[in-house]
Amino acid sequence: MKNSITITDNRTNNSYEFEIKDATRGPSVVDISSFYAQTGMFTYDNGFTSTASCTSDITFIDGNKGELRYRGIEIEELATEHSFLAVCYLLLNSKLPNEEELLDFDLELRHRSLLHENLRHLFQAFPSGAHPMATLSAATAALATFYYDHLNISDESDYQEMARRIIAKMPTIAAFAYRHSIGAPFIHPDIDRGFAENFLYMLRAYPGGKMHRGIYGEYTIKEIEIKALDTIFTLHADHEQNASTTTVRGVASTGAHPYVAISAGISALWGRAHGGANESVIQQLEMIGSIENVDKFIARAKDPDDDFRLMGFGHRVYKNFDPRAKVLKGLQEQLKDELKLDSNLMQIANKIEEIALNDEYFISRKLYPNIDFYSGVILTALKIPTSMFTPIFVIGRTVGWITQWIEFKKTKGMKITRPRQLYIGK
Repeated sequence: MKNSITITDNRTNNSYEFEIKDATRGPSVVDISSFYAQTGMFTYDNGFTSTASCTSDITFIDGNKGELRYRGIEIEELATEHSFLAVCYLLLNSKLPNEEELLDFDLELRHRSLLHENLRHLFQAFPSGAHPMATLSAATAALATFYYDHLNISDESDYQEMARRIIAKMPTIAAFAYRHSIGAPFIHPDIDRGFAENFLYMLRAYPGGKMHRGIYGEYTIKEIEIKALDTIFTLHADHEQNASTTTVRGVASTGAHPYVAISAGISALWGRAHGGANESVIQQLEMIGSIENVDKFIARAKDPDDDFRLMGFGHRVYKNFDPRAKVLKGLQEQLKDELKLDSNLMQIANKIEEIALNDEYFISRKLYPNIDFYSGVILTALKIPTSMFTPIFVIGRTVGWITQWIEFKKTKGMKITRPRQLYIGK
């Protein structure tokens, strides 16, 4: 076989041949699905650092080049020239919408954003002060009880309805989860507002739909705030086979309800090593306290005998500047100018960034600022509570998860996810 690789067992001199499959972008793969049958052995890949778990045409990452594409389109173009809803449409339909398609999509999501009244009452079962991510995961799983028919999806219209419903309702569930955590009354979606604006409205408004009034009149949601949040949603929309997406696909492989799979993805995302990292960035900036302390903490980060790790730098895949971070860096400067922000946390973050980008220790280890480093600072500038950083990640990523779920279900021959192990016990 010409397009193949041969593996020789040096213990027996037996050789085994496996097909090489080429990608349209990125590295080729060796198809070792018959490896156990041929050799009687398993492969061992701790953390799946060299394993492709599926085929996909949704998202592509080149970590060495710092490249990210949705459906073949570079993230920089999507984040600066298209809205988050246009990106949602792209992921779900493999093409960007025209003006009429985008308008119809927007209107549908606005009307689907309302929650079933019985689901709204579910929040009262959770203790006050509960972290919004815990409530968000539970409430999303509960959606499966209201839309159980989604277990029997049979055609494209069913897939679209299922996907659009969860995308539309996630900001409402997230906002309700936050307001319940602080004991505030719920603010229902306003169908006259767009996706990002509506979420900010549900976080900030008072009963009756009124916004806060100060000495300068009624507080309004600024266009720059809407644009910033919309951009953050776009940058989080999908990211190939990361931990939470792999979780969603794994649950999908069991035949479970799609909303249960999304709930599992939310739980996976909550971890500090994944979506919870942006919370950790802010907590660390607050711990550093002032710009005068930055050098001391940089020294600790470089000390091999110190357990301190600088949050928001480095990435499992990107060994170059995270392209999403580049977009957010520009957005941060825009917010700083337009909202006249120059907070203590932003000063500390800017100082850390300046040192890291010019320090051989960080450069040689390819420890560039990642999306979490900038998103935490920007969300703080938007007056988003820290407990809502990861739920905002969830809102953006829901479209990616559900698109990945659909792709899995449509792929013929997919099996239940079942890794094997290297047993070392008695």
